[in-house]
Formats: sequence, structure tokens, C-alpha cells
Amino acid sequence: MKKSGLSLTQQIMISLPVGVAVGYLIHKFFDDDPHAKEQAIQWARVLSRIFLSLIKVIIAPLIFSTLVVGIAGAGSIREVGRIGLRAMVYFTIATTLALFIGLGAVNLTKPGVGVNLPSEQSAEAKEIAARAGKMTAQDHIVNVFPTSLLKSMAENDVLQIVVFSLIFAIAVASIGEKGRPMLAFCESLSETMFKFTNFVMKFAPYGVGAAMAVTVGNKGLSVLINLGKLILTLYGALAVFILVVLLPVALMIRLPIRRFIRLIREPAMLAFTTTSSESAFPKALENMERLGVPRRIVSFILPLGYSFNLDGSTLYLSLAAVFVAQASNIHLSWGQQLIMLLTLMLSTKGIAAVPRASLVVLAGTLAQFGLPLEGIAVILGVDELMDMARTATNVIGNCLATAAVARWEGEFNDKGNEIVEPVAATATPH
Repeated sequence: MKKSGLSLTQQIMISLPVGVAVGYLIHKFFDDDPHAKEQAIQWARVLSRIFLSLIKVIIAPLIFSTLVVGIAGAGSIREVGRIGLRAMVYFTIATTLALFIGLGAVNLTKPGVGVNLPSEQSAEAKEIAARAGKMTAQDHIVNVFPTSLLKSMAENDVLQIVVFSLIFAIAVASIGEKGRPMLAFCESLSETMFKFTNFVMKFAPYGVGAAMAVTVGNKGLSVLINLGKLILTLYGALAVFILVVLLPVALMIRLPIRRFIRLIREPAMLAFTTTSSESAFPKALENMERLGVPRRIVSFILPLGYSFNLDGSTLYLSLAAVFVAQASNIHLSWGQQLIMLLTLMLSTKGIAAVPRASLVVLAGTLAQFGLPLEGIAVILGVDELMDMARTATNVIGNCLATAAVARWEGEFNDKGNEIVEPVAATATPH
């Protein structure tokens, strides 16, 4: 596969059915021996875990270095504030529209009607509920600010890394000439991490195929059809969101849509198959710069969006919460649903870009509105399949956001930059 001359997207497309086939064989041949089946799945998971580990180790140094270079090199703190404000306005509007589309879809199709909730919660559902019970509004605010940079980087807390990097970059810019050696170091680190990313991406097809093998091996092919109405409702709602919200934005900012699709498909595919936005981050960062977004904008907006602009996850949460109410035969008035939307609009800000984080927010929302947490156990059965679509939508939405902000700043390069030029070795402000 390495020397085939195929593009990364083509290699991933080949690895997907291979992974499904391997997973099916594991599920079929070891179905009568749960222990042997678990061992086979764990061995299949090794490649997937290695790939995700390599991706995660990139995140912190890449965010830190690109943000410091982009902001300290920009020379204008006021400009950074203006860009951040425009981004937050965009994020708020996009995620609010996503919540309303999710709410409309679940009320239209009513996928929860007729679903029998289990009498007992699964161990995983209990663990998610316990995590949700520890979350408070005060914690959400305090957790934005890091207590230890090493701890934030070790846990890949994107928002805390962004906050530290912003303050650090402002400090570097404010000390003038004395800050140039640090800026030069960050420029070198940034280029090194992009090269590191290219090496890691060569392993992506194997990690993606393994992830699919694990999913199908665990649940069998039934995972692709179980609770089909709920899954189709989510996929349909996400398609509507892309066509009704993201496409008009792309047309409004005169985005070169064909080039955007070509550059977004690899990070979106990585997000879809691994159910982690983190896996797509390095490639999305690089490809949006190729699209024509200046590095200082994409390195600021993209990680910020990973905490505040998760369109797919917010849409899913409004849909899932009402689904649980329908499955429990609990009627929610439109007023109650609107209050739930307001709650979700606030609680979804700062969601970690890792698998299953949305379920923690969902558990907290269900508890707040007196809905049974047993609903999580039903959703868990097919959450992996839904997580694929919502995570890919998160990545697409954030990539579009970087282009939109760049256009509003008058800095979008319509000709693009297909080959990302290395940052100058000197520390001269851009």
C-alpha cells in the first residue's frame, strides 16, 4: 500500500471494506467463544490505538507552535481580538442553527416512539452518567484555564492549550526583540510538526481499517442497521445542515467549493472512520492553508472551533435528548424543548474533541430535565456509527469557519497554496 502510488484518500477507501471484512470474520468465527473473540478484537485494535496515539502526540506542540507564530508574528493584538470576536459570532450562529435542525428532525421522524428502554443501565452508561454528575456550570468556566501546561498537553485539552498559547504569544510579542529567539523556535517547531504529521499519515489507512474491524467485530454487521431510524434521522439532519447552513456560507464567501471538497475529504474521512476530531486536526490545518487561509488565521480559528463550533455534536445532542424523551413516553412541550436547546447551547461549548464526550453532556442534560439515563444505554449500541457522521461534520464546519473568517478579514487567497511554503527561518514579524 505504501508504494502503490495511490492517494491517502484512495488508500483509506480501500482500507474501509477490508476492515469491515476482517471485522465480520472475527465476529462470525469467534461468536461462540467470547474470550477468543475479545482477544482477536484487542489485537485488531492495536493498529488503531497506535495511529490515534501518534496523532494525539502531534496536537499539543502543533497548536502551541502555530498559534505562537501566528499571533506573536502578526504584531497586532487588536487584530487577534477582532478575529476571535468574528469567529465566536460565527460559531454561536452555526451551532444554534444546528440545534434547531436537530430538534426539527427528531420531531418530524419521531425515531424514539415505540423504543423500549432497558430496565438497567449498562456499566458504560453508568460511568458516563457519573462523569456528567460531576459537571457544573462553574466547572465549565474554570476548566477553560489551565493549572498546568504539562497536564493540559498530556490530556490533550485543546481549549486549555489554546488559552495558554494565546497568553504566551501575547507575552512573546510584548517583549519585542527579546522574544525573537522564542518565535524562531516556534517557527522551527511548527515546520517540524507538519513534517511529522506527513510521516504519521502514511499509517492512517492501517489505523482506519483496524478501527472498522474492531467496530464490526464487536457488534457484527447488525451495527450497521440496528436502530436504523435514529441513525437515518441523524444522517439526514446533518445533510440538511450542510446544505442549508454550510453551503450558503460557502457561496456567500465565494469559496472555491471544488477545491475545498478535494482538500477536506481526507481530514473528514479520518474523522469519520476514527470518530475523533483529533485525528483530522493536523491534516485539516495543513489543507486549509493550502486552500488559501493564512496560517496565522487557521492556526487560531481551527483549534478554537474544536471547542466552540462542534456543529455535528450539537445537532446530535438536541436530537438524542428528544429521542430519549420519546423512547420514555415523556411528552416535552415546545417550551421545554426550547429551554433544553438553550441549555445545550451553553453546555456544548468546550466539549473535548474526543470520542464519547457528547454523551457526557447528553447525560447531564437528561438528568437536568428528569429524563431517564437508561436512554444512553440504547444509544450506546449505535453511537459509534452516529459518532462517525457528527465528527466528520464537526471537522467540515470548522474548516469552513477558517475560510469564512479569512474572507471577512480580506486575507483569503483565491489562488490557494497547493504546496505549503515553509515559514521563514528568521523571526521577523509577518
